Amino acid sequence: MDRKQKIRRYKETPRPAGVYRVLRRSTGRMLLGASVDAPAMLNRIRAQLDLATQPNRQLQADWDVDGAGGFDFDVLDLLAPADDASRDVRADLEILLGLWTDRIESEGGLLY
Repeated sequence: MDRKQKIRRYKETPRPAGVYRVLRRSTGRMLLGASVDAPAMLNRIRAQLDLATQPNRQLQADWDVDGAGGFDFDVLDLLAPADDASRDVRADLEILLGLWTDRIESEGGLLY
């Protein structure tokens, strides 16, 4: 398989859309979010925290205190890949995020 075929195959592979969580272990407080590429979003958040450019100031302050070892980065739920590659999954992600937010809040979880 040549380079162009590999690139085409990568672009055609559905991205793992889902709900993610950044959990501060010491307090249980978490950041919940949804993305069309959840693992990539977790990498982005980690990079922002490492570079001290995270827009969520409370999360950044907690990161500055605890460091990378004090946090867990998880994908909580993934949407099934769409049959139609052109289908926009953002509405489904918002519903899924709402369900997870309700669940966490009902269990007494703390959110950023």
